[in-house]
Amino acid sequence: MMITETLTCTGPDKLRREDHAPVEWIVADGLVDYPYALQWMKDRAAAITRGEAREAVWLVEHPPLYTAGTSAEAADLLQPDRFPVYEAGRGGEYTYHGPGQRVAYLMLDLKARGRDVRCLVQGLEGWLIDTLADFNVTGEMVDGRIGVWVRQPGRLGGESKIAAIGVRVSKWVTTHGISLNVAPDLSHFDGIVPCGIADRGVTSLEDLGQLVTLPEVDMALRAQFERRFGPAETIVDGLVSAA
Repeated sequence: MMITETLTCTGPDKLRREDHAPVEWIVADGLVDYPYALQWMKDRAAAITRGEAREAVWLVEHPPLYTAGTSAEAADLLQPDRFPVYEAGRGGEYTYHGPGQRVAYLMLDLKARGRDVRCLVQGLEGWLIDTLADFNVTGEMVDGRIGVWVRQPGRLGGESKIAAIGVRVSKWVTTHGISLNVAPDLSHFDGIVPCGIADRGVTSLEDLGQLVTLPEVDMALRAQFERRFGPAETIVDGLVSAA
């Protein structure tokens, strides 16, 4: 059953930094290899922990691939030879990444943002729901499931997942983040049981009739991120691109 957004945060500003320090907002140029992304996130998170770098949000596209979270079941990898498969080290199960899907990796310091992982996850869901609303799509949370869903009568289960969330927190600094289906090849999800849920489907903005570009989605993501998490500062992407 669908439920409306109900944050456990003690106040609307719990996920915002009191010092208003901006996060670095980085958009990668070209498709980013997954092992490169993992290492970059790891290095950036370590630097944040040491106080040597600012928080960052890194927007990327990947070539077609599957990732396995820490709860992934081997039986849910239906076509293991279809695309490369990587151990992600994040929470969750199997998911797909590929062209036409916007992935946003977040390296946030939760010591400055309330030290509440559940609040963070709900905040990420709210961020995605607000972004979808900018394109006249009603995204919803579902009790007992992580991610964002839309109603699709006539589809498997009557609802489909449009965005996934998987985070890792170490020493109160986050890595990994969210993926939003803008216009990916949805048939690529057939090689897995997405997030371990076999009785529901997946969808995208394109599938819902919203023909928007990644830059348009990026603009909405940033506006809604800043409303919920605080200011962001654009960093011209140079080194952070395809490996």
